[in-house]
Amino acid sequence: MSGVTAPVTPMGPRRPPWGRRVRRAWRRSWVYRFGGRARDVELMHRALGFAALGLVTLVPLLIVVAAAYPVRGEGFAGWLVDGLGVTGTPATTVRNLFSAPQRVLGTTSVFSVVAGVVFGISFSSCIQTGYERIWDLPPGRWHAVWRQLTWLAALTACLFVDVHSGSLLQHGWAEGTFRGLLTYATGTVLFWWGQHLLLAGRVSWRQLFPGAFFTALGLVGLRVVSSLVLAPLLASDALTYGAIGTVLLVQSWMIGAGVVVFGGALLGREFSAGRDPEQPLRDRRVSRSRPQPRRRQAG
Repeated sequence: MSGVTAPVTPMGPRRPPWGRRVRRAWRRSWVYRFGGRARDVELMHRALGFAALGLVTLVPLLIVVAAAYPVRGEGFAGWLVDGLGVTGTPATTVRNLFSAPQRVLGTTSVFSVVAGVVFGISFSSCIQTGYERIWDLPPGRWHAVWRQLTWLAALTACLFVDVHSGSLLQHGWAEGTFRGLLTYATGTVLFWWGQHLLLAGRVSWRQLFPGAFFTALGLVGLRVVSSLVLAPLLASDALTYGAIGTVLLVQSWMIGAGVVVFGGALLGREFSAGRDPEQPLRDRRVSRSRPQPRRRQAG
């Protein structure tokens, strides 16, 4: 009599513990990839460089430009107050820190203006280097300084238009809403076109647009946060530390702006890569310009 064998129930694949599943899902998320890329491109280091160069090279140039065309006679102080989004006593503290427009124009020579432009180009070079690192591109040609100079002029013009729009569109919520939309659209176009200019067209317009979108959105959010957080700190630090306290807070705001500028571009790259992972991040024209190896025919 043959023995009766019981049917063997196939065992399904063993599921990993929930902790391992959570870690696996976390490592596959775009937040984890963004954090890894932020460490690779040294996001905080570049934001600190952005703030340092902006205070040393860009701010003196903007002071001269704002003194030549002041808004309500305030000069660069009005520009900075508008960018920080502060009013009342904090705005008065910022205005008292900077010279009057007449004093700036009276003590500025042609050599100072030229030196300010030359040093301002180093600020544009900092932006270009950060974009090239984000997109894994080699450094641009050293003689293409006109790209950095053009971007610097466009940035100054956009700041000029934004501040003057604040002096004209401040009579009700309708004009304020229109001004906010105008500022956001101008910022998006500036950083969309600016990335394409500084990267010498090595990345397509379609891939650069998400970064410009996130950068402009982040700058709007930074203005809102600074109006809520920096306003009370400006008043208290001015009484405690004097003028140096105001300078340190302005420097902190510029560090936040650097994080937004480079972080927005990095977030845009991750967004472009997530939507179309098969599409290379570099422009197709770059790949087409390289000679392709010939395939050896069989037989």
